[in-house]
Amino acid sequence: MKITSLHLDILKEIGNIGAAHAATSLSNLLGRKIDMRVPNVNMVSFTEMMELAGGSETVVVGIYLRIEGDVEGSMFFILPIGQANRFIKRLIHDETFDFSNNPVSELGLSATQELGNILSGSYLSALSDFTRLKLYPTVPGLAVDMFGAIISSGLVEISQVSDHVIVINTSIFEDDYGDSEEVQGHFFLLPDPESFETIFKALGVV
Repeated sequence: MKITSLHLDILKEIGNIGAAHAATSLSNLLGRKIDMRVPNVNMVSFTEMMELAGGSETVVVGIYLRIEGDVEGSMFFILPIGQANRFIKRLIHDETFDFSNNPVSELGLSATQELGNILSGSYLSALSDFTRLKLYPTVPGLAVDMFGAIISSGLVEISQVSDHVIVINTSIFEDDYGDSEEVQGHFFLLPDPESFETIFKALGVV
């Protein structure tokens, strides 16, 4: 199936609705105003995806899950270590928190897991509302590892039949800090190949 700019525009619109839901949940969790937006959505090759994350050997914080139901696939939310540290420090009010510390604080890990739950749940519920498809996320896993190692499980399944990934760029920022403190992550959506068609058929764009 050929993905056009119209498809990507629709996914960006759904992404922004998901980001708005996630921002509300994060604001409630933190007790302060959080904004999120999706500046762009792209279709990229596996090679380009690796470049976006800074290369396969770059250590990142990755939250990953499987999507089940009417659509199946894998979803990854990837944050560079420095950005993840900054965000989780604020989340748990602990300036000493660092993903590079061993062992990593349990509070920091559970806060990161909660961030993953909120973000992935918000995006998938927006997609589900638009398409009226039943989408069930598995419980998100969390890893601090080289990007290539984190993503490899999702790639093994899809790479035999496809060579592209949807990337939803996501910006998170607090009103108090402005854009200078923006946290930028990437959602990589790897639908199983037949699921691409299911999604766009449900959206009325084939």
